[in-house]
Amino acid sequence: MRQQGFVMAKSVREALDRTDFRVLRALVDDGRAADVTLGETVNLSSTAVARRRKLLEEKGVVTGYSAVINQQKLGYAITVLVMIELSSQSETKLMEFEEAVMACPSMSFCSFISGENDFMMLINVRSFDHYDLVYRKELSNLPHVAKIRSSFLLREVARRRVAPAVLDESEG
Repeated sequence: MRQQGFVMAKSVREALDRTDFRVLRALVDDGRAADVTLGETVNLSSTAVARRRKLLEEKGVVTGYSAVINQQKLGYAITVLVMIELSSQSETKLMEFEEAVMACPSMSFCSFISGENDFMMLINVRSFDHYDLVYRKELSNLPHVAKIRSSFLLREVARRRVAPAVLDESEG
């Protein structure tokens, strides 16, 4: 099944041309751009851009648009990287953990990972005291947790919505 998904993803990429990649790069820079503005950026008519955008959405290459929120302006100045090791990786325990994580209001990202830990999460908090509360109320109550390791992000060096290599039409 996964192999089949890989083949399908590769065939979608192969069906895209240089102009599609220019449209994608422009959308990453400004997903709210009107078709006229987008067309000026990629040197196409607004009709051609609208048609390409619609096809990219239909193919599942563009899956949505969102706003980038400055969490510090909203009082959430601290991001915590949380590594979680479960007591077991049985399918039932993984599903129970994943379901419980979705109920954590402080979690902005969670992924099942390989290696020493089982899950990686990003938690957003207002202060160290707030993290202590989140730890006690949310994280320590997650099912099947054997270990929790937390690291506080000190300084953001880079944040990209998409790695440039992903939108390089010469990659294949």
